[in-house]
Amino acid sequence: MKRIKIIVVLVSIFIGIKVSAQKNLAEVSIQTSAQCGMCKDRIEKNMVFEKGVVDALLYMDTKIVVIKYKTNKTNIDNLRNGIAKLGYDADNIPADPKAYEKLPPCCKKPDDPNHVGH
Repeated sequence: MKRIKIIVVLVSIFIGIKVSAQKNLAEVSIQTSAQCGMCKDRIEKNMVFEKGVVDALLYMDTKIVVIKYKTNKTNIDNLRNGIAKLGYDADNIPADPKAYEKLPPCCKKPDDPNHVGH
């Protein structure tokens, strides 16, 4: 009987922790200037290293990245700035010029003379 009580208490604690953790999660969609699959890989792989980011998925047909993040660790402006630091526009935040210059030609904006399509 004592074991059952302990198990019930532990399960209750675990469920409470899981529900509490889910309350701190949010999802945001950010418009980017991504151009190709290399951009997709770069953004998705690097954004998960930003503090508080749980997942990042870029949809190339719309150039929108959907980011799941912990609201107690970061905010939307930090996420936009993280994308801009990679060399891409993020909503109203322009790409960091130094990072943009380091992008491969296929990742540059179509109106850039250095842009080369695939």
